[in-house]
Amino acid sequence: MQGNENKLSRKSLTLALKHYGTAVRNMEQTVLLPSLLRDVPADDSLDGQAAESSRDLYDCYHLLKAIRNAVESGLVSADDSNAKEHVALRRSLEALPNMDPEAFFHFHLRGLFSLMSSLTKKSQDLTDKYLNIVGIGN
Repeated sequence: MQGNENKLSRKSLTLALKHYGTAVRNMEQTVLLPSLLRDVPADDSLDGQAAESSRDLYDCYHLLKAIRNAVESGLVSADDSNAKEHVALRRSLEALPNMDPEAFFHFHLRGLFSLMSSLTKKSQDLTDKYLNIVGIGN
């Protein structure tokens, strides 16, 4: 039974990653002139920290593309160039209290799904905003 849940979770995670990749590819194909996004402030719905970071849509566009590239290529490189970061991560994980591993896994899986859903929505919102800027939007 647990094997079926893991298989379902893996398929669902793969599906969430594919949705995000598709949303970013759609964004790239739609946004023909990314420079039109310069100096257009990001909404709260697009970037929750827009007021603090003063990011414009152009920065968000490139950030979403960079995240997609990292997701598709993988986050952990084969070389050990980030050995210090790996050691720090291992230490922080060892410092966690003894939790039920399954509950810990599901907690992080829900967080990952939430993050991927949020990034997908941001990509779609940026695409819609671009279409409004060029006068094609609804």
